[in-house]
Amino acid sequence: MHHSDPHEHHQAAPASATPAPDVRHLSHADHDAAMTNPQMAKAMEADMRRRFWISFILSVPIFLYSPVGLNYFKLDLPTPLPVSWLLFLLTTPVVFWTGSIFITGTYHALKARKLNMSVLIATGVLAAYLFSVLLTVIRPESETFYEAAALLVTFVLFGHWMEMKSRRGTSDALRALFDLVPPQAKVIRHGQEVTIPSSEILRGDVVVLRPGDKVPVDGEIIEGETSIDESLVTGESIPVAKKTGAKVIGGSVNLTGAAKFRATKVGSETVLAQIIKMVETAQNSKAPGQRIADKAAAVLVVVALGAGAAAFVGWYFVAGAGLLTALTFAVSAIVIACPDALGLATPTAVAVGTGLGAKHNILIKDAATLENTSRLNAIVLDKTGTLTEGKPRVTEVVAASSFTVEDVLAYTAAVERNSNHPISLAIIEEAKTRNISIEKSVAQFESIGGHGVRAVADGKTVIAGTERLMRQHHIDLSPLQQELGRLLGTGNTISIVAIDGQVAGVIGVADTVRPTAKKTIQKLKELGMEVAMITGDHEQVAKAISADLGIDRYFAEVLPEDKAKYVKKLQDEGKRVAMVGDGINDAPALAQSDIGIAIGAGTDVAIETGNIVLMKSDPYDLVAAIRLSKATVTKMKQNLFWAAVYNLLAIPVAAGVFYSSLGWSLRPEVSALLMSASSIIVATNAVLLKRVESRLHL
Repeated sequence: MHHSDPHEHHQAAPASATPAPDVRHLSHADHDAAMTNPQMAKAMEADMRRRFWISFILSVPIFLYSPVGLNYFKLDLPTPLPVSWLLFLLTTPVVFWTGSIFITGTYHALKARKLNMSVLIATGVLAAYLFSVLLTVIRPESETFYEAAALLVTFVLFGHWMEMKSRRGTSDALRALFDLVPPQAKVIRHGQEVTIPSSEILRGDVVVLRPGDKVPVDGEIIEGETSIDESLVTGESIPVAKKTGAKVIGGSVNLTGAAKFRATKVGSETVLAQIIKMVETAQNSKAPGQRIADKAAAVLVVVALGAGAAAFVGWYFVAGAGLLTALTFAVSAIVIACPDALGLATPTAVAVGTGLGAKHNILIKDAATLENTSRLNAIVLDKTGTLTEGKPRVTEVVAASSFTVEDVLAYTAAVERNSNHPISLAIIEEAKTRNISIEKSVAQFESIGGHGVRAVADGKTVIAGTERLMRQHHIDLSPLQQELGRLLGTGNTISIVAIDGQVAGVIGVADTVRPTAKKTIQKLKELGMEVAMITGDHEQVAKAISADLGIDRYFAEVLPEDKAKYVKKLQDEGKRVAMVGDGINDAPALAQSDIGIAIGAGTDVAIETGNIVLMKSDPYDLVAAIRLSKATVTKMKQNLFWAAVYNLLAIPVAAGVFYSSLGWSLRPEVSALLMSASSIIVATNAVLLKRVESRLHL
């Protein structure tokens, strides 16, 4: 997907509208960098497949006419030209056309003063090819290494084709996100309904939705009522009812009614575009382990060239071997040391891991997060909106002797009308349910962060909030002390109400615990995590909920701005801490933690603040994220181990170190086969990570 300039306020064009890219002249490095663009990935895979098959078809006769075919297998083949010249004609297009990406990659790498895999591949190929050309010109009857050059190109192309295929296979979820944007949309322009490309929607445009339409951009309903399926974007399986004022997310599907909405976010601003960018960034980023592998690969280039030079010097000048023998060992050492397997070890695992996460609505911001999540040993979960639904309801209203329940609800709801806190909304909803009028003249409203509200309603001073707020205003709570203890003991959050300096009543509010919360805590403990809960609620409420869920440690009566201090407290104890919150008032704590995990149904705030975003708002996805991270890191370690051991063992054999004592040697074409085999094993091992998918949510 190509996003237009955000200053033009255009919606990103759907992937299907983008012309196929020309990948014929991409360097080897360019292929790696562009792999996360779905259309580019598909075109590159096709290009690599085409190169491989042409190279393979030409390599078959090259191998048959090589010294291996003619001398070892005793093949009797027609020779219309001298064999060395026939091999020259067949090998040249393999080296300079199908293998051109390695040569151009080497040019760019050397120009940037870097040593990478392209340098080593091109060195091995050109060493075998140019020496063979020299022999063809001056001694046509000599054995040549054309087959080594051709087979090295063929094997490496096959390895990269398999790698691209495996990495593209992990991007299914990403490509599905691209396809969520409809190619066209209906908007109101100059009083008329017109159909335009989705990419031309401007912020402020009125978009028309009919049943079955996909929502093209983010916006706010201004007319009509409908229900919208947001599952593909947020993971929310139940259709969401929408009426005037409700927000809609681009990529969701309108189900039943007709509605109009005003576009508020277009192009790269939309939630969908942010999600796509997040997945792309993750698959392009490098894990800490990959940075080590990159350094090792650069060192290995020097080691391989050094081994080749040492093999030549040792055999030709020290052992007195012939020029052909010395060059054979030198070329073999260079070819077999190609660090492709080392270079593929972690990026392939990262691509598969982040792709699996996206498929299950677990967005992982970068490769470092994917790797570091496996090292966590402490989790801090915010209560409201994370362990609970975040939609509290009134469970009980108790009035003091000189007041009625109606008084308590009427005055409290009247002053709470100016607050958007979930408890305030629950109290207002309860008053409406009981048909209690809340239309009072409210003045001098004041919201006291983390404690409650204060205002004057119909001339009476009303304070509603915590015990601490009541003590600060010297309100005597003794008339309701027993009721307060009872409500707190049953896990209710309480809002105490005082009218004109006297305690008037208490409202018990409970937030429904998420169905998967208890199982989440249990599985986190099984994964070796210390689990703590943090909340602004009263100590007794926190204690009751913690006991119910099986949480051993909790922090109660914590103000939003102080949550980060408690995360820091755990870090000071030597723990690697993840903070899980809703991404709004938990932003400082998310930033303080080692891994910030935002649980929220596709809110842009959550996407901006979290290292990981659990789009389905299901805390159990936290367990899946940790399992995925651990499985991915295991694959990284396995791949790095295999690649390192392979190179440590293979280079001495190829250089002929054991030839005199044990008779071990490898011709360049066999070295090429083994090098490519190691890369394929590494890529295949990474793809096997998909087998963990079925165990993520056990």
